[in-house]
Amino acid sequence: MKRLTLVRHAQAEAGHPGQSDFERTLTRRGTEDAAEMARRLKARKAHVNFIVSSTAPRAFTTAELFARTLKVSPSSIDKDDRLYTAGPNEFLTVLRELDSAHEHVLITAHNPGITEFADKLSSERRIDAMPTCAMATMQFDIVNWSDLRWRAGTGVDLDYPARQEE
Repeated sequence: MKRLTLVRHAQAEAGHPGQSDFERTLTRRGTEDAAEMARRLKARKAHVNFIVSSTAPRAFTTAELFARTLKVSPSSIDKDDRLYTAGPNEFLTVLRELDSAHEHVLITAHNPGITEFADKLSSERRIDAMPTCAMATMQFDIVNWSDLRWRAGTGVDLDYPARQEE
């Protein structure tokens, strides 16, 4: 059984004149939201053992905040350039390349790709929108990440900063 948590990067600044979209960084609210969502994931007894992040600063900072809270070693965080503009197929390729030793993987990346990917993986519900710092967690009845298929995700949970805890 494999578990996957997809995290859309936290809220980012609008950007400054001459600054590229890639260079945008988190706002104070984004940093606070990432810390809160990481705490929520930890409270669910998640045992993330590997993180893959877009190389964009706003995504990688989000990944670092999750790693710190979840006690994931910096050596277990991988940056992947493909995740910056990834669509569902690129996400699938990245996951299928992972070592099967990784039981619970967390990916931080960007919309619209991360929402589309979550929706295509889920077998139980539609995922139409992932607001900033939203996380979608699901599990797969597979041994190797290379066996990951569309519509195979079960136990799908979607959480986001503005959602009230039940």
